[in-house]
Amino acid sequence: MNYVTKEGLEKMKAELELLESIERPKITQQIAEARDKGDLSENAEYDAAKEAQGLLEMKISKIKDTIANSKVIDESQLDTSKVSILCTVRLKNNATKQEQKFTLVPDNESDIKAGKISVNTPIAKGLLGKAVGETAEIVLPNGNKLSFEVLEISL
Repeated sequence: MNYVTKEGLEKMKAELELLESIERPKITQQIAEARDKGDLSENAEYDAAKEAQGLLEMKISKIKDTIANSKVIDESQLDTSKVSILCTVRLKNNATKQEQKFTLVPDNESDIKAGKISVNTPIAKGLLGKAVGETAEIVLPNGNKLSFEVLEISL
């Protein structure tokens, strides 16, 4: 089961629509044009178009599978007393005393520049279930340890 936001699901559906209605016909046209050029056994354009078609169909299939196995997270049911998915968390790094703010999102919606980190990152995993005032001790994959105090939890 993949958990997604309503916006994330809409984005996947829009990408699927684009691939099926625009990209698929484009590749079909390329294949037809390459086929019209004659001998297929030595036709690099045909081979490239067929390979592109295979990759596109695989991508379409993966997106359809992801959509079919997705569950939209109901934000009205989220509890901000503890850190959970879709919560925005304001933290204080106990070593540097600097504050940071992150929103925990599903994997396919992470965007570090926008402050959205995947709920499956080490930092997010260390924060899950913590309440305001609690400290999260997080061990990173490289072995470094971070200590964060949870200052605020919001939606």
